Amino acid sequence: MDAPDLAAVLERTDVDQLGFGVIGFDADCIVRVYNKHESAAAGLLPERVLGHHLFESVAPCMNNFLVAQRFEDAAAASSALDDTIAYVLTLRMRPTPVRLRLLADPALRWRYVLVQRG
Repeated sequence: MDAPDLAAVLERTDVDQLGFGVIGFDADCIVRVYNKHESAAAGLLPERVLGHHLFESVAPCMNNFLVAQRFEDAAAASSALDDTIAYVLTLRMRPTPVRLRLLADPALRWRYVLVQRG
């Protein structure tokens, strides 16, 4: 989860083999990538997540200035985003401390939220 240039690597990797959560979404915030690790940890089936708006339907607890706004700001500036933050997930579960890595690059197809629990 800490590798440099990870966003580009994710675009050509089988994300189901990774030991952390991967949520990839397009410029309209529609989830296009959702790996097995995140599905099992969050208790959400891919059918419930793929094709839905990340910040409105899937993870509204991330629809704030700490997460969603950073992606919006990077897109508005046509700049890359690579931030790691401590966060607490609260949707459909007891508050869960996690580490989130927020990745975006205008040259890549998807934007990513990576989730490391524990």
